[in-house]
Amino acid sequence: MTRLKLEHVTKRYDDVVAVDDMNLDIADGEFVTLVGPSGCGKSTTMETIAGLTTPTEGTITIGDREVTDLPPKDRGVAMVFQNIALFPHMDVYDNISFGLRLRDFDTEEVDRRVENATEIVQMEGMLDRDPDELSGGQRQRVAIARAIVREPDAFLMDEPLANLDAKLRVHMRTELQRLHKQLDTTIIYVTHDQAEAMTMSDRIAVIDGGQLQQIDPPLTCYNQPANLFVAGFIGSPSMNFVEATVTESGLESSYFDLAFDPAPFDSVCVEDDVTVGVRPEDVYPVTDVESVPNPSRAIEATTDVLEPMGDEIFTYLLLGEGKTSMAQEATKTDQLLMSNDPNADIREDQEIDVVLDRHKVHLFDTASGEAITHGIVTPPGTDGAAGSPVETND
Repeated sequence: MTRLKLEHVTKRYDDVVAVDDMNLDIADGEFVTLVGPSGCGKSTTMETIAGLTTPTEGTITIGDREVTDLPPKDRGVAMVFQNIALFPHMDVYDNISFGLRLRDFDTEEVDRRVENATEIVQMEGMLDRDPDELSGGQRQRVAIARAIVREPDAFLMDEPLANLDAKLRVHMRTELQRLHKQLDTTIIYVTHDQAEAMTMSDRIAVIDGGQLQQIDPPLTCYNQPANLFVAGFIGSPSMNFVEATVTESGLESSYFDLAFDPAPFDSVCVEDDVTVGVRPEDVYPVTDVESVPNPSRAIEATTDVLEPMGDEIFTYLLLGEGKTSMAQEATKTDQLLMSNDPNADIREDQEIDVVLDRHKVHLFDTASGEAITHGIVTPPGTDGAAGSPVETND
């Protein structure tokens, strides 16, 4: 059983804390992706697991062994890097078998493992080719096969698809999922691409500033983000955010009001500042209100930019009067992004009323960023359905 645990792992470089009190418990055979923006500490976390970096504090356990101070070769892990790093003067067979031959495995065992690995990555019949005769995807398969032949307790993959073109990345995502099913081995994967994280992982570990923000299955991170960072990072396009204040009757923002019952939440008081979050697919034209289970009252907006995507149109909505300034556009303080049907009769610079699906509205504490609730409840006796457009507070 290859359970992998990080307990209070911290890595400091002088005054910089790259990893801050990281705690991870990864089950045997689990596919866990470390995801976050560049510089968040995900690769450093991976390097401490691999033994390429020694943590300043904390312990790392792989299986039933503490490996915190062991060299990489004794940890029972194999790594696949962003830089494939194949030997250009060696053919595919020699590249895949190099590590085994370096450890003096007998020829019969080397052949057995290479044959098994090349069958898994579908590279049969290519063992005599040189790397420069292979496509990008094939070279990446060779790098993965080189890791497979070691028969490790865990695979560590640090952005292995980053240098591939978009179409090939999608194809290789599917191949990695098949590989995981076939090998049934623990995989820890690092990426900044949330599409990779969402599609391949059993669980996602979202990291920011060296700290673990949330570790949960992909759809849990999407539907129930733990805080503002996770809500804004997971999902493409990202969640809409609007600043609001809690009132006795609900929430009040500069552009719309929402009836809301704060009674069930001890942390919410009248006049508290909160952030309203709603995903683009949960914003609807008022003409589609019948398809919304629990619509808000109508919100006045003006369409700005339309982005046809084939199966949907992303519509940028301006709230309030007039066009936004560059500063407002940068912070998205008075915008909503709506995802709607490509056949919808919507044009640029059109006045439009929209509603929010109240069941899908998220609330966050503005000061701490922590989630308050996912889906708001209408106070008893209050009409929370769509009605006359809400006037903006100018």
